[in-house]
Amino acid sequence: MPRPLIPERRERILAAAEALILEHGFDAASVQAIAARVGIAKGAVYREFASKDAILDALLRQSLARMTERSHRLLGERPRLSEAYRVGLEVLLDEPLMTAAFLDDAGVLGSYADTVRDGRYRERLVGAAEWIAALQSEGELDARVDTAALALALSSTTLGLLTAAKHLGPLSREQLAGAIAAMELLVSGLEPGSHRAGGTGRR
Repeated sequence: MPRPLIPERRERILAAAEALILEHGFDAASVQAIAARVGIAKGAVYREFASKDAILDALLRQSLARMTERSHRLLGERPRLSEAYRVGLEVLLDEPLMTAAFLDDAGVLGSYADTVRDGRYRERLVGAAEWIAALQSEGELDARVDTAALALALSSTTLGLLTAAKHLGPLSREQLAGAIAAMELLVSGLEPGSHRAGGTGRR
């Protein structure tokens, strides 16, 4: 006789997987352990997700979607670039898995971090360039700065922070917050009314 379906099985798998990844890291969180925590057979996990990588990918996309929705709600329709960094830090620190990935990418994401090849970072680079161009056309960002170059520099900084722990050792929340706040300050220098040599600025 087939086992009865568990309501919200997919959501429960994701919740169990996130807890295990935060506790032990992605590499140590097996599909069997995820299934055991939910109280289902391992095969039931595979009916929802093709692989363990797919589970983590779904978790990260879910976190990113929540961060994007909350950022848009807090920033409104016409945010400054520096404001996006300030709010981005706030929403990031409210997402345990995303924060943990920044603080210790190797320990949390493990081997998954080297498997991302789907073009998502390129898409974000293109989106950043389009936003920067719009801000420049509206007079909200220094038009003398090359649009593509600034988009590349900012996107590379974000990617660098995501992999910093791998090369520099685990980061603290304070170090992560400080680095993003520094980027906010640097970007604000390209905005009208910002602090410049011999002047005062909006913060």
